[in-house]
Amino acid sequence: MDLGLRGRVAMVAAGSKGLGRAIAAALVAEGARVSICARSAGTLGETEQALRAAGGDVLAVAVDVSRADELARWHAATVERFGAPALLVTNTGGPPPGLFEELTEDAWRAGIDAALMNVVRMSRLVLPAMRAAKYGRIVHLTSFVAKQPMALLTISSTLRAGLSALTKTMGSQVAADGITVNAVLPGHFATDRQVELNDIKARQHGITRAAWEDRVKAEIPARRFGRPEEFGDLVAFLLSERAGYINGTSLQIDGGLMAGTF
Repeated sequence: MDLGLRGRVAMVAAGSKGLGRAIAAALVAEGARVSICARSAGTLGETEQALRAAGGDVLAVAVDVSRADELARWHAATVERFGAPALLVTNTGGPPPGLFEELTEDAWRAGIDAALMNVVRMSRLVLPAMRAAKYGRIVHLTSFVAKQPMALLTISSTLRAGLSALTKTMGSQVAADGITVNAVLPGHFATDRQVELNDIKARQHGITRAAWEDRVKAEIPARRFGRPEEFGDLVAFLLSERAGYINGTSLQIDGGLMAGTF
């Protein structure tokens, strides 16, 4: 299936590892020109080299997505190198984990800047050119906790639910200009973030991480963690011309983990 991504310019936030890197790799495989960012220059450079070795036309910029000025710098560098992006993936590391009474106001503010305002700012940067071109695809990476909150992820659960509302409202406001806005809600995937959370829960229960991971997998109907490449392929489809009638949707990809029907 030709996804119509060849030559399209894409921006993928937090694209140096995990789900972001998997998305960038899927877009490179489809012939898109891909601009990625991340905070760690070392990891970013390694990913850039790997994507170029796979034949990708890639730009990598070290950016803290919680800072408006750095997002603007990344967008400007992308436009200078490739032209205006037609595809945007917003993505960030998860906000600090913790129970409600453990979390400081500073932790909340940091979470809002990193997981909510970065989405707002990136979308505002790309939408004018998308409207002018009468074409665009935006995908927000959130989490299954948007629909099924977790006590350990108080900040994330709160903000991810808000992002689902933003996805719906944004999508309805830009659809007439050929732009779609969707969110993808990953369940448990084999990433560094999953390892971090598994370590925390294992310590809380006084068991090894492997033992805790076995418990988690037992609750997933698929009986395994997701593979990042499975996630990357889904997002590539949502960014494609083929997905032009999917808009304002928060789509879960979780191996059947969530029991709700909505």
